[in-house]
Amino acid sequence: MRNGPIDEGISLYLEVLRVERGLSQNTVSAYARDLTRFGNFCEESSLTNVDQITRDVLSEFVRGVGSSGLAARSVARVVSSVRGLTRFLLLDGWTEEDPGARLRSPKFGRPLPDVLTREDVEAILAVPDRSTPRGLRDAAMLELLYSSGLRVSELCGLRLNSIQEDPPILVVRGKGDKERLVPVGPLALDAIKAYLLEGRPEIEKGTSSPWLFVGRPGKALTREGFWKNLKRIALQSGVTKKVSPHTLRHSFATHLLEGGADLRSVQEMLGHADISTTEIYTHVAGERLHEVHREAHPRASRRGKK
Repeated sequence: MRNGPIDEGISLYLEVLRVERGLSQNTVSAYARDLTRFGNFCEESSLTNVDQITRDVLSEFVRGVGSSGLAARSVARVVSSVRGLTRFLLLDGWTEEDPGARLRSPKFGRPLPDVLTREDVEAILAVPDRSTPRGLRDAAMLELLYSSGLRVSELCGLRLNSIQEDPPILVVRGKGDKERLVPVGPLALDAIKAYLLEGRPEIEKGTSSPWLFVGRPGKALTREGFWKNLKRIALQSGVTKKVSPHTLRHSFATHLLEGGADLRSVQEMLGHADISTTEIYTHVAGERLHEVHREAHPRASRRGKK
């Protein structure tokens, strides 16, 4: 058994997540925040070595996190991060048992995602000024986000060679550096072509950037930059719901299911590893269809017709 300082074990585990498991920087950063919280707790409790991490210690830590005001989902994420750490310490020979194996996460219901109506989406897509280079770029990004259901990191990480025209397909590199193919609708493809022909050259200014969507000469538009643009566009559209890149992704999936798409196909397009993650959209689509039925059918109301 190696044993050793807790902070050293945490650092090595984060490095394994980044290098060997190929997790994205955002995911590793989330683990790092959670484990920094745990490391601080250990330091305040005068715990220095990994062999001092017991089930009682972990339970006390989780109780403290739970009473800190964090949402149940955030607490569950912290518990998952600590479980991963203690399992790694066991498998890597730092400890002889895994004290986090039976550590429990709080139970909570899965919240339904925010979804826009088709009319809301059309209002948002109509805002960008397609007579300007940046308007063409913003229109292309929004059309593609809704057409293909990308994550914002995937959208901003697209390269010029990510698009295949015959048939119109995107080669997307998603979570865990996994590659998937996603269809591109004709309106999104037309918007991309207009941007590439009339918008991108003006923004790129001859820098031969490899990125599809550029913000400054030679630089990919950042997630933060796209968020800022989307907030402005949503405000101008008059849509009163909260709008984020993920709202358009949720709307993409829900509208597909409402239109008759099968769950497995939607799962593949979204890049979900587990179909249970995709199943939440069936609840959203079902609720929306029930609402339409209740409003439109003459006998859907208990009041009925006299």
